[in-house]
Amino acid sequence: MFRGMSTSLPADVQVAMLHSIPGLENARVMRYGYAIEYDCIDPTQLDVHLAFKDYVGLFAAGQVNGSSGYEEAAAQGLIAGLNAARFVKGETPVSILRSEGYIGVLIDDLVTKGTNEPYRIMTSRAEYRLLLRHDNADLRLTRKGYDAGLATQDRWERTDAKIRLIDVTLEQLKSVIVAPSEEIQKMLRDSGSSEMRTGISAYDLLKRPNLGYRSIQPLLSLPDLSPEIVFQIEVMIKYEGYIKKQIEQVKRAASLEGKVLPVTLDYSEVKGLSTEAKQKLSAIRPASIGQAARISGVSPADISLLLIYCEQQRRG
Repeated sequence: MFRGMSTSLPADVQVAMLHSIPGLENARVMRYGYAIEYDCIDPTQLDVHLAFKDYVGLFAAGQVNGSSGYEEAAAQGLIAGLNAARFVKGETPVSILRSEGYIGVLIDDLVTKGTNEPYRIMTSRAEYRLLLRHDNADLRLTRKGYDAGLATQDRWERTDAKIRLIDVTLEQLKSVIVAPSEEIQKMLRDSGSSEMRTGISAYDLLKRPNLGYRSIQPLLSLPDLSPEIVFQIEVMIKYEGYIKKQIEQVKRAASLEGKVLPVTLDYSEVKGLSTEAKQKLSAIRPASIGQAARISGVSPADISLLLIYCEQQRRG
């Protein structure tokens, strides 16, 4: 590699390229450009705990799983390492759901869909990205980390106190009724917001785009909170409608995730399944109906047939 041109072509080709440039006809190469090549497995051989389905006790993480990038490798290493340690101890493995974190999206995409090129995690891959914000990572995952032995007691207690403070403040804002006084009306005009006609709660008042907690705090004698808590409260109030919709989506998806598929299920026996669905399901062996629904080539009609088949098997 040299300034202005990067290449990993054979050495003789690199020399020829250099000599084709005016003024470099007699240049000599001190160090040739190179590229790193690596092999990878088919990640659909793994389950959501990053354990091989056919080799008990063997876990895989990083670029060997078909991913690219340091963050992706570190995320997988965290889960694979944690579950390898828990396997040795005879403990239940840990997984992160798609609705809980980007690690869950990353791993689920790899083990469910596979990949034909190095996989990079992007926000666009997450269907619940409004819930997976950087500002609420501690609220989402600290409890799970604490239960898995990755977060200290002190860290969980601090996070728990933060959660309770947010909940208490939200309830307080709902209970405080703001009357359309002259002082309030002036504050609204100065903020570029329309004046009030009737009294409303401080909670509803904060839904206005031009108003923040600091705007109404002195007027309503609200408690002084840290910037971190204020930001969290404002996000939860202003995006409440959208957040509720995503939570409902998560709940609907969770009902399918709870429908477990036996590892030994013979998909060739499920009448009506498309040939592609039988092949994909047999190869990936999804752990649940929810995971099966995310496999490329498995249609909603196939999922309906699976649900009916599993219900018939359950009833015996």
